[in-house]
Amino acid sequence: MAAENDKSRLDDAARAGWLYFIAGHTQDEIAKMLQVSRASAQRLVSLCLAERLITFRLEHPIAACMELAARLKERFDLAHCEVVPADPAAPQATAGIAERCANLLDATLRSETPVIVALGTGRAVRAAVERVTPIDRPNHQIVSLVGTISADGSASFYDTVGRLADRTGARHYPMPLPFLMSSEDERNKMVRIEPIAKVKAVAAKADLRLVGIGQMDQKAQVHVDGFVTRDELFEMMRLGAIGEITGWAYDSKGRLLKAGTNKRLTSIPPEVPAKTTTIAAAVGAAKVPAIAAALNGGLINGLITDETTARAILER
Repeated sequence: MAAENDKSRLDDAARAGWLYFIAGHTQDEIAKMLQVSRASAQRLVSLCLAERLITFRLEHPIAACMELAARLKERFDLAHCEVVPADPAAPQATAGIAERCANLLDATLRSETPVIVALGTGRAVRAAVERVTPIDRPNHQIVSLVGTISADGSASFYDTVGRLADRTGARHYPMPLPFLMSSEDERNKMVRIEPIAKVKAVAAKADLRLVGIGQMDQKAQVHVDGFVTRDELFEMMRLGAIGEITGWAYDSKGRLLKAGTNKRLTSIPPEVPAKTTTIAAAVGAAKVPAIAAALNGGLINGLITDETTARAILER
């Protein structure tokens, strides 16, 4: 019994440490979230430090999160799965998953052997890249999976390839194409030109793909960020789109659609099923159907999410 109490105390300390050092909450806020006194919250944060549960990154695997990760990994036969604590005050916050994605990128890029990392776009992936420890790895390659030019000619704020190259000194390969072309024929011509064909060839050899997942509803990020129009979004929704990865829309069973914007999309399509290590970073209730569909369809073989999202996926 004493051992169980000690373990529970360390779990609480690790959770308090995560909320304080990573999510950035005050001790008063943590006390309310954990339903303890402010003094108890302060002691838990101090215990987290004293036991070295957290250094620069959270080192203590919170038991509930580990259990959720194990269940997701077993159910969907995943190569990689991490579940981070949820932030009760900000259920859409990406700080936790960005930190774990950064840890994954750090571990991959630390290799002396040349590696190829392929990146999608999105808030979580961008936030992860910003947290990567600078390292000199000129023999690595960073490649974009996504055409990052919107319909008005502007570049995506969430482009990640150049930023990661800055932090690593790696050679990088952006996808200098509009997200959508005006026709399927034009798309087919553009992706065959030599520089783009070379980018695709590098991406095909990637050791790791890190992508975001977007829901396909009226708040779809591809629409909010200006990559598809309202009419294009509604057309995809009518066709059964429930989610998208690197712009490729898929239905509730994780099947890529063969119509609509998918016919004009320049992004590199997901492998079906994923063979390369393909890890999605996504959180939030609105994304649960899209994440579950991607898992069921084998579009991804890895997931980094938070405990609230993980539970919702498992309950479907």
